[in-house]
Amino acid sequence: MRLVEGEADEMCSFVQQKGLVNLLRAFAVWHTRRMNTLTLSNRYKNHRFPTEIISHGVWLYYRFCLSYRDVEELLFVRGVIVSYEAIRKWCRKFGQEYANQLRRRRPRPGDKWHCDEVFLTIQGERHYLWRAVDQDGHILDILVQRRRDKTAAKKFFRKLLKTCRYTPRVIITDKLKSYGAAKREMLPSVEHRQHRYLNNRAENSHQPTRQRERRMQGFKSSGHAQRFLAAYGPIAQHFRLRRHLLPAPKYRQEMENRFHIWQDITAFPTAA
Repeated sequence: MRLVEGEADEMCSFVQQKGLVNLLRAFAVWHTRRMNTLTLSNRYKNHRFPTEIISHGVWLYYRFCLSYRDVEELLFVRGVIVSYEAIRKWCRKFGQEYANQLRRRRPRPGDKWHCDEVFLTIQGERHYLWRAVDQDGHILDILVQRRRDKTAAKKFFRKLLKTCRYTPRVIITDKLKSYGAAKREMLPSVEHRQHRYLNNRAENSHQPTRQRERRMQGFKSSGHAQRFLAAYGPIAQHFRLRRHLLPAPKYRQEMENRFHIWQDITAFPTAA
């Protein structure tokens, strides 16, 4: 795909007239690699801002504990004048798409699944957030439901198997009986361990969700919680390395690689 030279010049003149910081250097771009995502012109059609600004706004919102108005202010400091409502629409439109691309590119998770559920109070009603992580703490999938009975557990397992596309070696849960009943029907050959302290890894994975929930002053609906958490998990975890296990040079190199992946999936042009 080629960026027309006249369009690039027009974008530069627009940025200079408005007194904005030019975050996107204008140059001709050729894409010779085949991608699973839509073409750049189709994905960002009818958007007034360049691709780099849109992806940067989405990254700020999901990577850090920020509100839409916080992201608006951070972009304003860099000379980008955009409303928080536009940022909300960017995150709604592109957040899940970016998360899906990151999930496809990650290595295969571990064969030991830690499953847990935590309650969410939404509009005065109790809901349950079902979450599964592997032995390294990588989030496999989440599901927001009203119940935590056998039917809810089976629905969560079906979604988990559809996302991961492989069968685990071991499943570790708490002592909720719904897990055992659903596991006997859907995963009869998988080992099941139930203990109070074996599932600390899954319980600790709820902490970032609680932080965002407090920052957002709660979720508006179960659909809102499902949409946000489904995109938030892969994007935030992509940039959240286990820093205490890596020396500084290796950590910086790994972060650089992950930012290259982010640039690739968001499909904005980079210098050759």
